[in-house]
Amino acid sequence: MKFLPTPIAGAWLIELEPKEDSRGSFARALCLREFGAAGIEFAVAQVNLARTHKAGTVRGLHYQEPPHDEQKLVRCVAGSVHDVTVDMRPGSPTYRVAYQVRLDARDRLSLFVPSGVAHGYQALEDGTEFLYMTDAYYVPGVEKGVRFDDPSVGAHWPLPPVSLHR
Repeated sequence: MKFLPTPIAGAWLIELEPKEDSRGSFARALCLREFGAAGIEFAVAQVNLARTHKAGTVRGLHYQEPPHDEQKLVRCVAGSVHDVTVDMRPGSPTYRVAYQVRLDARDRLSLFVPSGVAHGYQALEDGTEFLYMTDAYYVPGVEKGVRFDDPSVGAHWPLPPVSLHR
């Protein structure tokens, strides 16, 4: 895996390094040893899969504060998304910085989202599936959010937003 820094402190774009042969390819999608070598402490507690029926649907921007904060490793496994993260940690050197990237099933990039960073995405295709791995269990009712259209965030959604889920 290649760990590529993003403009948000502690957030990483992760590129697979597939090994190809006549059958296809094989790539390590998560290796805690490699994460540790990159300075990322991450132990999976929960894995979630979201299916979005309609292109243009926006999910997020969500985060949770301590003591229920969580880190995420996200990946688009079918279709494609426009992914947006916003640093909501007041003491962070990248506070309120936004990062946007396309994640799709073809490129197989993933994104590591540290605690305190709001995360959301827009499905770019009907039937998009998005995988979330988190290092903490979901606690209902403690989510925080940033409006998808907050002008101070500067998110640029490629499609007209529909079916908003906050």
